[in-house]
Amino acid sequence: MTTTATPLTPSWRQALPLLIVLLGWILFWYRDTAVAMVNMWLSSETFTHAFIVPPITLWLIWRQRSLVLAAQPKTSLLLAIPVALTTFLWLLGELTAVNALTQFALVATLVLAIMALLGIEVSKRIAFPLAFLFFAVPIGDFMLPKLMEWTAAFTVLALRASGIPVYQEGLQFIIPSGNWSVVEACSGIRYIIASVTVGTLFAYLNYVSLKRRLIFIGLSIIVPVIANWLRAYIIVMLGHLSSNKLAAGVDHLIYGWLFFGLVIMMMFFIGSRWSEAEPEAPPATPQAPTKSSLNAWLASAGIALIAALGPLAFVAIDHADQATPPKLVHFSPSGSWSETQAFASWKPIYATAPAEIQKSFSNGSNSVGLYIAYYRNQDYQQKLVTSTNSLASSSDHIWSVTAQGQTPVNQANLPTKLRTAQLLGKDTQPETRLLVWQWYWINGKLTTSDIEAKLYTALSRLRGNGDDSATVMLYTQFEQIGDPLATLQAFAAVNAENITKMLQQTRDTR
Repeated sequence: MTTTATPLTPSWRQALPLLIVLLGWILFWYRDTAVAMVNMWLSSETFTHAFIVPPITLWLIWRQRSLVLAAQPKTSLLLAIPVALTTFLWLLGELTAVNALTQFALVATLVLAIMALLGIEVSKRIAFPLAFLFFAVPIGDFMLPKLMEWTAAFTVLALRASGIPVYQEGLQFIIPSGNWSVVEACSGIRYIIASVTVGTLFAYLNYVSLKRRLIFIGLSIIVPVIANWLRAYIIVMLGHLSSNKLAAGVDHLIYGWLFFGLVIMMMFFIGSRWSEAEPEAPPATPQAPTKSSLNAWLASAGIALIAALGPLAFVAIDHADQATPPKLVHFSPSGSWSETQAFASWKPIYATAPAEIQKSFSNGSNSVGLYIAYYRNQDYQQKLVTSTNSLASSSDHIWSVTAQGQTPVNQANLPTKLRTAQLLGKDTQPETRLLVWQWYWINGKLTTSDIEAKLYTALSRLRGNGDDSATVMLYTQFEQIGDPLATLQAFAAVNAENITKMLQQTRDTR
């Protein structure tokens, strides 16, 4: 690849200043999103690698600058049109306080602005650097629950295959030498994201054929997952065989990173054996300079206008939506149910809910608990659907989730499916076991899907109806008379309508 300096043509001398100004304009309007993205890099070790993504992107472009400058920028007005879509996606993300969506939309807007001003031919020559920029978006936390389940399942299976008896309760398991649990740090999400980022860059720099690149990227996804399973098994075995003198506390994390580093080094070492030499490219033949065109100015002005509409629209909608803090109206049970003393110490983790209630009711033989967390004027610090809201923390030593799923229902004032969970409480003898039903109420709409909840919230705000939302939970003990599922069904049959009316009355007090 030649690195001979190529003088800037008139079309480049016009395009580059316009591009710099346009990117600065976009970052100005979306500065809060950009700052939030950087803060995520700073606060989460999972995404610290993102700091090197922009410099690597610039370096990748710089190393082939002669090839890039040999092509002439030809503004593509068609590529400016998708900016309207990314701006709308950003608006939806901002209305529902979804960091991943707003930050992805910002990066996509920047990439599309570059492609629109420089044109198809130049964009092809910097396609990978532009795509690599998306690794700066801190996304991946949604995989945590499933990765933790897989890690726990493999560890238990491997321990049993090693002849060690294991008793498992969800993400917690007991072996003769002690108790273990799979927490967020054990999920392997850090290993996977780091491996995919570095593995993709390695594949681009060391392979030429698309097939080899895709195979190595696939391995960079699969290998860290399997390596994390083995890491968890090895750590438990070290603790078991050393009477918990090894692989405990800080050693747990140190051993994990050492093992992961060794596995990744081996993967890159083996992958380098199939490296392909980059074919000797002929000297880049400069294209004929293009005349200065109004297209670049028109595209820049159009993108600048469209990009500014997103933040302006959000400010207008958010100002119109603001209402007084919510105050839940009184709930009165129907049928033979009456309020009673709490029968369990469990409380869901919805720390930022501006209004919530938790009550217990009895019909003389069985008891049911009701928990409602109600949200209004949601933002990034206070929102209904977020990974920080949960039934129980993985670090809670008393309450833990032992099973989760969904159950279909055919009952008025309930969604067609309900989330179900089983919880274990260790603060009583015998231990308390709960069956939990959960669903969302989004300004009159019922759902159990996080994605649908966000969409309903966005649509409600776009229509000017506000963002009033709530999570509703019913729970009962397994140790009571009769089937706990039948107990929840009996309570919901006469009280689901009352719950919905209470939420609607609360909404009407905006």
